[in-house]
Amino acid sequence: MSMVSVVAIDHLAIRVSDLARSRCFYDKLLGFMGFEREWEFGEVVGWNNGDTMFWITQADAAGLHHKHRTGNIGYHHYAFELAARAQVDELYDFLLEMKAEIVDSPAVYPDYGEGYYAVYFQDPDGLKLEALHFVEKEKRRARLALERGAHRRPRTGGSPD
Repeated sequence: MSMVSVVAIDHLAIRVSDLARSRCFYDKLLGFMGFEREWEFGEVVGWNNGDTMFWITQADAAGLHHKHRTGNIGYHHYAFELAARAQVDELYDFLLEMKAEIVDSPAVYPDYGEGYYAVYFQDPDGLKLEALHFVEKEKRRARLALERGAHRRPRTGGSPD
């Protein structure tokens, strides 16, 4: 049996109630996190950080009658993994400057695993976002990199000189 191998999540696309308002919010937020706006056509705006793309699209007329409600089937939240715990705090300070709606201030969540530190906040439509740093995940990546390195065969043949 053949198996596919997912290498990354390419993009997330969400629908928003007011494209201009959300473009302003995400320009600030994603710009602070190193994304660049690279797509804008029709009612679609997209940012890219070289690994992940984040897109927003205008909700249609029928969709505007069904505001997001936490607890509905569908989108729960999107989490951005940051390189260091201090970056979670830096982003939190930036969110306060933006007057973003904070759901949960930065905190350690020991039930999620070793060194899980996150802030939760909302976009203008009440969609929940998270920024986190996760020590256990860093350790897992390092262990997997070592294991992959150990499975490589040493080169044989001529002298390195």
